[in-house]
Amino acid sequence: MYQRILVPIDGSSTSSRGLAEAIQLAKLTGGRLRLVHVIDELSFALAMDAYSGYAGNWLEELRANATKLLETARAKAAGEGIEADTVLIDRFKGAVHDQVIAEAQASNAELIVIGTHGRRGIGRWVMGSSAEHILRMAPVPVLLVRAPEEARTEHERFTLPSGEVAIQ
Repeated sequence: MYQRILVPIDGSSTSSRGLAEAIQLAKLTGGRLRLVHVIDELSFALAMDAYSGYAGNWLEELRANATKLLETARAKAAGEGIEADTVLIDRFKGAVHDQVIAEAQASNAELIVIGTHGRRGIGRWVMGSSAEHILRMAPVPVLLVRAPEEARTEHERFTLPSGEVAIQ
């Protein structure tokens, strides 16, 4: 039961909550995790804006941050005795949810575990919902892990090379 669990990771507190749940589930089933992070056109555009004064390679900076994010998540799983491998997707081919679904198919995942903000109404309409798209389109079961109340209203942040915090 659920030996191959795919966990999309984006660095948010919501994503961390999904990872924690996936780790607990893997402990119960003896499964392993596949942690995936997607750099898409929106991530790249936000980086271009956020790093506008930075004279480096934006894509390389995004890759470095994503690799660090994935390794931190892998270490968290390993600390709990769970094997995990990591996948960084930066092909810019389609929406995040499509790439997560493609990775689930390619890796023969048996379950996808995703943290979700649980937005409703206009917030969901404006922000979109990758989790909802994955839920509707995935070829395997999907476990949505609702974020705590404070995470539903927080602004997700990322750190610029200068150490400043930018709102995403």
